[in-house]
Amino acid sequence: MNPLAHDWPIKHRADVCAATQRPFEPGEQFYTLLFREGHGYRREDLSEEAWNSRNENIRPFSFWKTRYEPPPPTPPEPLAKESAEELLRRLLAEHQQPNACYVLAAMLERKRILKPVKTEDHDGARVLVYEHAKSGDVFIVPDVQLRLDELESVQNEVAKLLKDAT
Repeated sequence: MNPLAHDWPIKHRADVCAATQRPFEPGEQFYTLLFREGHGYRREDLSEEAWNSRNENIRPFSFWKTRYEPPPPTPPEPLAKESAEELLRRLLAEHQQPNACYVLAAMLERKRILKPVKTEDHDGARVLVYEHAKSGDVFIVPDVQLRLDELESVQNEVAKLLKDAT
């Protein structure tokens, strides 16, 4: 089971700098920082200026540089089946089926919906940090270290979940 899912399933990208409160411009480079906080995590998005003037003695758990794109307009409420992305979001929020989460994240990475940004160790377990290519949402997915002989059964489980999610 993913210990992180209880603490921090998905945190959305900010539209303003956490330090200056200045809105990000489309195409602007900014930094995403993850800090351990108690048993969970805190996300900060910093402009280039705030990054350069931060206190370097305060070290984040993880960080990366990315480009800001404004959030897409809210799509109409879908009436169709749950998509792979929606299923991944739901399973992470419900702290369920880490094997299925791992396979769904891999599927979404292959479709270039999720971008892998880091692999981190947390309390002896590896986690994969992904960023949604359009929205900038961060997904923390347990690296369940699936073996090849387990892959087919997990893929069948995911296919059934996607089929049943109507």
